[in-house]
Amino acid sequence: MLNIQNVSIPLNSFGKAGEILIETGKFAKQANGSVTVRLGDTMILATAVYSKGLRDGVDFLPLTVDYREKYYAGGRIPGGFLKREGRPSDEEILTMRLIDRVLRPLFPSDFHLEVQVMIQLLSYGGDFRPAALAGLAASAAVCLAGLPVSPISEVQVARCDGQWTIYPTPEQLEVSDMDMIVGASRDSIVMVEGEMKELSEGEMLEAIKFAHTAIQAQVDAQTDLVKRLSIQTIDYSKPKSHEGLSKEVDEMIYDEVYDISLNTTSKKDREAGYKRVSDEMVAQFSDETSPLFSKYPLVDADALRKCFKEVSKKALRNMIFNEGRRLDGRGASDVRPIWSEVDLLPSVHGSAVFTRGETQALVGVAFGTASDANRIDDVSIVTDQKFYLHYNFPPFSTGECRPIRGVSRREVGHGNLAFRALNGVFPYETPYTVRVVSEILESNGSSSMATVCAGSLALMDAGIKMKSPVSGIAMGLVTDGDRFVVLSDILGDEDYLGDMDFKVAGTSEGITACQMDIKISGISYDVLLSALQQAKGGRAEIMEEMNKTMSVPRDKVKSFAPKVECVKIAAKFIGGIIGPGGKVIQELQKKTDTQISIKEDGDFGMVNILGVSEEGIQQAVAEVRKIAFTPETGTVYDATVTGVKPFGVFVKIQDTSVEGLVHVSELSDERVSDVESMYTMGQKVRVKMVGIDKKTAKIRLSIKQA
Repeated sequence: MLNIQNVSIPLNSFGKAGEILIETGKFAKQANGSVTVRLGDTMILATAVYSKGLRDGVDFLPLTVDYREKYYAGGRIPGGFLKREGRPSDEEILTMRLIDRVLRPLFPSDFHLEVQVMIQLLSYGGDFRPAALAGLAASAAVCLAGLPVSPISEVQVARCDGQWTIYPTPEQLEVSDMDMIVGASRDSIVMVEGEMKELSEGEMLEAIKFAHTAIQAQVDAQTDLVKRLSIQTIDYSKPKSHEGLSKEVDEMIYDEVYDISLNTTSKKDREAGYKRVSDEMVAQFSDETSPLFSKYPLVDADALRKCFKEVSKKALRNMIFNEGRRLDGRGASDVRPIWSEVDLLPSVHGSAVFTRGETQALVGVAFGTASDANRIDDVSIVTDQKFYLHYNFPPFSTGECRPIRGVSRREVGHGNLAFRALNGVFPYETPYTVRVVSEILESNGSSSMATVCAGSLALMDAGIKMKSPVSGIAMGLVTDGDRFVVLSDILGDEDYLGDMDFKVAGTSEGITACQMDIKISGISYDVLLSALQQAKGGRAEIMEEMNKTMSVPRDKVKSFAPKVECVKIAAKFIGGIIGPGGKVIQELQKKTDTQISIKEDGDFGMVNILGVSEEGIQQAVAEVRKIAFTPETGTVYDATVTGVKPFGVFVKIQDTSVEGLVHVSELSDERVSDVESMYTMGQKVRVKMVGIDKKTAKIRLSIKQA
């Protein structure tokens, strides 16, 4: 029997008409928790399932978040040979990351049961981004499963005509100056990610507060549903603990770890020092002759290394609070040393390297035609990207040796953040398709922001007329509940052991992108504002260093870079340029050493011709214009006779594909009785275009009027 329960959330006060309906008890009842969330014609199903016991050796939260958009939800069939959904798209991966980053920090530190949250788009109405509902659906499913977390939610916020709105339509996003996802609990912000058009810190904070108000209503609705169904929090199995072990380890190694943290500024030396202390500690507990072995006979290396992490975290915090300095000797707001260089890859259309401390990004830029655009064909997004960025994070960048298994979720997420930071200042009027590729060669904190800086320099080196250069910085946080210190340009260890990773990118005029992850239950608006203001100063300092390398784009593209000519033609000629099976366009590309792409736009076609040789480009332009030649009424043209008949002569105009008949009545002012005696094949004549026959739509030509 069905026991359907639901709760609704009105949206009228948030710039969006209608209501969100959360419902449970109808679908997927064997899952520990399941809900559907509906807004308009868009419906999402979310389920949460947890394992019944602990896995051996697991001392972390094995949380899996999976989001999928089914093509049938939008009344579509997948492309490709198999005609079924395959690997997740970038948009789906980005949504999984958004949900994971809000849910994960809210689980208790001792909760190690395996949790799988699956979200599916069942119906897509087309009037807003469906992924914006996924966080709400995931949280509701997790809460109804009885898992020990407080409800959260995520909303998408935009500003149109000066008014904030949530769940913006595609049309609203076209004119909006921001597109941001905010994730929060009822009391504090947990996650922020978005793209802005050079907004100020105050405007960004205003948008977050607006989104948080909407989130609080959604959290209250989940709480109401949980109470109505009398959901009890599960009594989960906790990992075995060794009473007194943490204190024993702290007393044994804290001073030495603190000393290494205070006096070792190199990442490699610090890691070596930490490893030595950790190995010596494990060895003491494993030595059968040691009193520690008899005191803790069942302790294993994993438990000891977990204690070591707790000591490292404590030492880092105390050092910052007590000494006012960080792991590499900097103060809280100091930025690491920076050097950069452009035009260092001789055959690349644009290149730059940006190094900040022990983080280094090498970026290359390549030009292409419209056919090189990045095709996105998702259920909710179908478009061609003229500008796109790919981010690669090889294991050697952190000195690791590990297998490479395709593009990771991290690479997709970091690349998307860097793309969004640059997207707002990219000149889309450029005739090129532009691909930017970032290779992370070293990583010790904030490689995505290094990608932003190197990407900005590389695009300017390529001659792309960026509206403004962009710099980026990652901010951290250390807090003990009463005190907090915001850290500029964080290291990898400060990210790993700290409480926040807040990446902010922008121009001298304002913010273009941000991404914030919180590892505690949330932060207050005071801390958030402090981080934004400190980030502004850090961005300005980084921009100053970048400007020493390159502050404005090159006047023109490099000599070996391809040039582009655009030819506008009538749409009816597109088939003639392509030819049967693509024969004409392929031969033309080979003959002129160019790349040719055609995009139809209503009654016209835009032919983009890309090549290095100006001579080859102009030859291709001439050939295209010949094929797409349209004579104009009243204009006189040179022509060649291609056929002689008693009723007139056929001519071909100016070596083009355009042929027409000059009727016998238009050959001469006097009567012509024998056409064949006056004209021969191949004879050069001049003709005038006198109009188009209304019945046959054929052109009318005249020799006597010419």
